[in-house]
Amino acid sequence: MEHELYFIGIDVAKAKLDVDLLRPDGRHRSKKFPNTTKGHDELVNWLHSHQVMHAHVCMEATGTYMEDAAAHLSDAGYQVSIINPMLSKAFVQSQGIRSKTDAVDARQLAYFCREKRPALWEAPHPLERALRALVLRHQALTEMRVQEKNRQECARDVQLPSIDMHLLWLETELKRLEKQIQDLTDDDPDMKHRRKLLDSIPGIGPKTSAVLLAYVGLKERFGEARQFAAFAGLTPKQHESGSSIRRVSRMSKMGHVSLRRALYMPAMVALYKTDWGRVFRERLEKNGKSAKLIIGAMMRKLAQVAYGVLKSGQPFDATLHMENACVA
Repeated sequence: MEHELYFIGIDVAKAKLDVDLLRPDGRHRSKKFPNTTKGHDELVNWLHSHQVMHAHVCMEATGTYMEDAAAHLSDAGYQVSIINPMLSKAFVQSQGIRSKTDAVDARQLAYFCREKRPALWEAPHPLERALRALVLRHQALTEMRVQEKNRQECARDVQLPSIDMHLLWLETELKRLEKQIQDLTDDDPDMKHRRKLLDSIPGIGPKTSAVLLAYVGLKERFGEARQFAAFAGLTPKQHESGSSIRRVSRMSKMGHVSLRRALYMPAMVALYKTDWGRVFRERLEKNGKSAKLIIGAMMRKLAQVAYGVLKSGQPFDATLHMENACVA
């Protein structure tokens, strides 16, 4: 029943969970729990001790820190929503809240949940969670390698042996992770087939296909390609007001940065190394679009194409995109 529904806001950190329980009568209860398996059990037991059987839980997407807690609450029978932090930030600002603490954030998430009723989150398959963890680790080490190479250029002689050893370890570890990712997808027939579909797209290589699979997964979570592009933060954001303000559309970036990061280089390859990408680029250039906008448009296009081949089960066909190459 509606009057029996509780709303729970959880501010997630690496080590702890700040929980705010908004009761149907408007009163609050709050408590902190360790962000560990034991802490998740304690949270569920605490909710049961307060006879909270039906609740809608809301937390922000914070890397991988919230996944285990969200899955634990979902398994316990609670509705769970994971929202973009930009949405909760805008909500807090709209309430005129100036304080910024974990407890305040948790309470505002509970209010957000009650007023906005965000879409429910579905716990990913264990294979998807493992793949996502591996690709995030690979991206982190890749960034670290770039940083070390930049240091190498201006390092003193006494520092070079340490940097060289670290770069050697990074190269070895990245190759090991790539092998682990490939083995993980090869061991599951469905995932292996979906990876081959993505590999058929010019510009999409094994590293990018692994990232796409980590977020698209084995189930069809998105009703259409545009929803997946929005999930990645690749849809345009317009700013218009009255008759005088007409700002240039920009990428929203209200989505997973890992997906955008993974699609940048494939977009460059598609634009300058493939026929269909060249047609796409030239048509946008003739329309006066800037290079930066064209790259963003191709990133969005690749996300939509990737979704299309996965949903249809058919490999990429360049002839289907040549005539409509300028559609972003």
